[in-house]
Parts: sequence; C-alpha cells; structure tokens
Amino acid sequence: MWNMLKWLLFFFIHIAILVIVIYQLVCFADLEFDYINPYDSAYRINNMVLPEFITQGVLCALYLVTGHWMMFLLAVPYLYYNMRLYTRKQHLVDVTEIFNQLNGAKKQRLFKTGYLVLLLFITLFWTIYNALEEDEM
Repeated sequence: MWNMLKWLLFFFIHIAILVIVIYQLVCFADLEFDYINPYDSAYRINNMVLPEFITQGVLCALYLVTGHWMMFLLAVPYLYYNMRLYTRKQHLVDVTEIFNQLNGAKKQRLFKTGYLVLLLFITLFWTIYNALEEDEM
C-alpha cells in the first residue's frame, strides 16, 4: 500500500511542476499576443521560477530517499539544468529584455514541458502497475 501512495505522491508532484511550467508558457503567450504588459508578465513568470525549482528538487530528493534510482536518474538532468540556470543567474526573466528573449524562453519552456510529460507518463505507468500489483494480492 505504501508503494502505491508513494507513486501517487510522485504523480501529483509531477502534475504541480507541469502546471507551473504551462502557466509560464501561458504568460509568454499572453505577452506575445499583447494581452498583458511586460512588467506583469515578468513578475508572474519570475514568481513561479523558484517554486518550480524547489518542487523539482523535492521530487528528486524523494526519489533518492525512497530508493527509486531509475526515476531519480531520469529526473536529475532537469534538476541539473535548473540548478545551472540558477547558479548562472539566468533563471529570471528581465523586463527590459523580455521581448528579445521571448522565442528562446518559450522554446525552453516547451522543452521542459515535453520532458515533464515524458516523466509524467512513466510515473503514471508505475502508479497503475503498483495499483494492479496490489490488487492481485
């Protein structure tokens, strides 16, 4: 039963990270179509960056503590990329340069979204597998 609860927790954490990244994409799309001004868009995006990084770090730590080594190894590149952005101070969106960075930032978030969807499907598979395995017992 505990294994199933762990996988459900991992699943919901992945959903939370995915929602944060999609929210950032929506903010960029709103800026591109001129529904929102650059100051509000940068403020909203920058407020979501650190929670995304922290949630990903917690997820990797949970994988490590619970002994799910393969999922930890699959999640580490994303965490490493986020840590690299943070240490180089490239994680925040600059208000004055937001239009110049728009296409690159959108591509970056789209790549993150694709990677997170892949990890989400793997987590969903293991959640269903553990539910069926416990159902047989």
